[in-house]
Amino acid sequence: MTERTHPNIENALEILRALGLPRAQLNERSALCLLAILNLTADKTWAEAGNPMIGITPIMEFSRINYGKEYAPNTRETFRRQTMHQFIDAGISLYNPDKPTRAVNSPKAVYQIEPEVLNLVRKYGALEWTTSLSTYLATRQTLIDRYAREREQHRLPVQVAPGKEIQLSPGEHSELIKAIIEDFATRYVPGGILIYAGDTGGKYFDEDLLSNLGVTVDSHGKMPDVVIYFPEKDWLLLIESVTSHGPVDGKRHDELAQLFKKSSAGIVYVTAFPNRSVMARYLSVIAWETEVWVADAPSHLIHFNGIRFLGPY
Repeated sequence: MTERTHPNIENALEILRALGLPRAQLNERSALCLLAILNLTADKTWAEAGNPMIGITPIMEFSRINYGKEYAPNTRETFRRQTMHQFIDAGISLYNPDKPTRAVNSPKAVYQIEPEVLNLVRKYGALEWTTSLSTYLATRQTLIDRYAREREQHRLPVQVAPGKEIQLSPGEHSELIKAIIEDFATRYVPGGILIYAGDTGGKYFDEDLLSNLGVTVDSHGKMPDVVIYFPEKDWLLLIESVTSHGPVDGKRHDELAQLFKKSSAGIVYVTAFPNRSVMARYLSVIAWETEVWVADAPSHLIHFNGIRFLGPY
């Protein structure tokens, strides 16, 4: 006999569908995430929905305890990347409302239902649901834009040395370097200091800072496209921009390790792609223990194995 799905899960799916979530998020996992950020246990009605701040692991525990849905620990990233990211982008959930400047990959990250969505879902099943939904959907794009602006305000720019500036020539390669500095670094290396940015038309290079970190590059050393120092963690990020050249594969990893072997800071290897179509060409050669970032999905980071997520080894 097939086990019947709890009505709250079915109703949560109906709400997500009504809010226009993509098909990829119309599943049991997403329904449970909505129920968790509403603290809507199996014995509660929608009028009793709450607004706790809750992290990914507690969301998974909520699903197990209240709805008997158990997920393996290694699906944590699926919850985060395939449901909660989309909730944030759709204006359904707030991200770190208690501390918006919290690092994007912090284990203390929390989510909370957006107040107007909370007021809306409390009316689900009541006579005013249809009218309230129509009113909400009429302002939904405005809400999404507003939260996008608020998230933008909390991104910290990468620093450059006083009196220096970055000049990039036109072209695809330069556009990706610009995206690394403006979109990748502000999200994952907040407050970082730019050391090097190579470009077909020239380069930005803070040799003094690199020397202070124990690294002196000789004339034969092939620098990565972008080098950023992260003072908060004492990390040195070596980033390859894949437009015309390849990613951090095994050979390039060894070259960079040799070039930066005297660094006093921990080394983090990153490959940046303009989009996933380009990334697909190189998947088979990307080195393990490295990170991958795709410019057209800037809030996501792909981790190639290893015991750490965005950190030196």
